[in-house]
Amino acid sequence: MYLRAVNKDQIIAELRAENAQLKSQLKHLMKLIRGFKSERYVPVEPLVNQPTLFDLPEEAPKEAPEEKTEEITYQRKRRKHKGRNPIPDHLPVNEVIIEPEEDITGLKKIGEEVTETLEYTPAKLVKKRVIRPKYAKPNNEGVIIAALPERPIKKGIAESSLLAHIFVQKFVDHLPFYRQIQIFKRNFGWEVSKSTLNDWMAACTKLLKPLYEKMLQEVLSSGYVQADESPIKVLDSGKKGKTHQGYMWVYYTPVNNIVIFNYRKGRDHHGPKEILQNYQGVLQVDGYTVYDEIAKLNPSIELAGCLAHVRRKYFDAKAEDPEKAKFVLGLIRDIYMQERELKQTNLTPKEKTAYRKEHLKPIMSKWWTWVEAQSTVVLPKSDLRKALTYTVNQWHKLQTIADNGLLELDNNLIENSIRPLALGRKNYLFAGAHSGAERIAIMYSMLATCKKNNVNPFLWLKDVLNRLPNQSMQNLKELLPKNWKAPAEDS
Repeated sequence: MYLRAVNKDQIIAELRAENAQLKSQLKHLMKLIRGFKSERYVPVEPLVNQPTLFDLPEEAPKEAPEEKTEEITYQRKRRKHKGRNPIPDHLPVNEVIIEPEEDITGLKKIGEEVTETLEYTPAKLVKKRVIRPKYAKPNNEGVIIAALPERPIKKGIAESSLLAHIFVQKFVDHLPFYRQIQIFKRNFGWEVSKSTLNDWMAACTKLLKPLYEKMLQEVLSSGYVQADESPIKVLDSGKKGKTHQGYMWVYYTPVNNIVIFNYRKGRDHHGPKEILQNYQGVLQVDGYTVYDEIAKLNPSIELAGCLAHVRRKYFDAKAEDPEKAKFVLGLIRDIYMQERELKQTNLTPKEKTAYRKEHLKPIMSKWWTWVEAQSTVVLPKSDLRKALTYTVNQWHKLQTIADNGLLELDNNLIENSIRPLALGRKNYLFAGAHSGAERIAIMYSMLATCKKNNVNPFLWLKDVLNRLPNQSMQNLKELLPKNWKAPAEDS
């Protein structure tokens, strides 16, 4: 009887574990179908002296206490409404003066009421006509005529302002070429073909290629690079109507605020191996094994981990084993709270490192002790086991973060840079060819770097396309968004 009871209890435990695992898998599938929601973790424990909106569940029903009434009075400060945001002063002003309908002859003006509103003036296409007078020299010695100014596309009708508008609309505002063509036709009666826009983009990315290579050089010389990859579908010319799964490898340096998109046909190590073969410094990545291979090939690379990716594993395990998952989520929350305090200081790099060692190391030591204790009791194939395994594999990379005060805790900065690519995929669906994907990479690199440096992408691209035909290759650095100065007419 005893043996049968043990077997019964064992079967029940296995069935419960399997049930929890299936529920977790279902939850992951629903995430993929419905989209990911916030992974914010708020502990259930109430703060000291802070009432909660909802009563916490009690372990057992208790006898209702005797009701008493008491009068409570308090005072609070009345908050003044901030009101609407002011209209920016730099906008042009169109003044309209409205005089009273009554006769004001002989009346003295004692003041005025001013009401400011906003109106919209639609954009317009302007036909630019360049006229160059021709002069004949005496004695049939020839003709004098001014040189035609350089343009981004020789013999093309598009000025840099139009090109910048088209590319910003596509890569920042996510409007595919075919929608822009419809807008041009509807608003201005101008018809342009998609092949023409593609040709303009090919010509401009060729012009931008030296600047792109300069940006890549700046990233690789920074000593601190974050890396990630994201899929992009590319039309396969060899298979009619089918697409190829390509990848954008993205490299970002917080040191110089430069983002580089690099297109590759696959997700294997060949792309990052080529890019990072001579890199020396910290490479902050998630748990994708390709990065470990790259670090083995290049000993000058020191890998740092991403705390957000580790945290995500425990968040996924919360439904299956809430008590244990929430314990680790609480520790990770404490780490981020310490980081928030650190970012509010003006400490030197050396002092930041000392701060992390003092405040983060104890938390991580507590975390690791817990991981070791749980590794022998957590069920295999469970979400918590996956979280533990991921933690163990990434622990040496997380230690790199704790030992260096200049590193970010996670890769969220680079994931924010990839977000426009994800939005773009929903609008233009796929790239027309591998060469087109490479051109897309150049454009995303330029405009994402503008965003990181709070630079207006239209003004920057318009000016850079104007200057590049005559720009010295030795002075390319001055065109980088972080170094760029707007022309006087755009300031």
